[in-house]
Amino acid sequence: MAERENRRGRGRREEETPEFADRLVAINRVSKTVKGGKRFGFAALVVVGDQKGRVGFGKGKAKEVPEAIRKATEQAKRQMIRVPLKEGRTLHHDMHGRHGAGKVVMRTAPEGTGIIAGGPMRAVFEMLGIKDVVSKSIGSQNPYNMIRATIDGLKKESSPRSVAQRRGKKVADILGKRDQAPAADAAAESAEA
Repeated sequence: MAERENRRGRGRREEETPEFADRLVAINRVSKTVKGGKRFGFAALVVVGDQKGRVGFGKGKAKEVPEAIRKATEQAKRQMIRVPLKEGRTLHHDMHGRHGAGKVVMRTAPEGTGIIAGGPMRAVFEMLGIKDVVSKSIGSQNPYNMIRATIDGLKKESSPRSVAQRRGKKVADILGKRDQAPAADAAAESAEA
């Protein structure tokens, strides 16, 4: 019976592994002074994503590094968010994110730009599956706050489809306004001439 449960658990883990990629962002050694000396522990910060628009982060603490990473990965998988991507490679619009003293600015970018971002933010974008983005971290350099600020900004991301649905319009009505404005200006100029 125990052998069958072990086999079943192993099979499930193998199914989950290819689905999600994970990136260790920071590991911190902490110590607690007790009567006999110092006890060391480790805190890990991990970002997990499917590289198709889902991302999450987690932190784990344990006496050993692998256990802290495992706990952080499990927590990250539990609190994943879905972010709509434009053409599966960049953001739909520019946005700001904030958490505590950590502030981040994220901007959409043309194809071929690549990921222009600092360490913790880069990990979030890579796990999310973004290929072109320009971002800047302003304020706190603490990786925890930077990741939380990035996730906060990504939660504000809205696709044209969701905006159209919320307003009760068609996607073409929302996106078409940008294309029609230059055409209207050109028509006005030709009428004046």
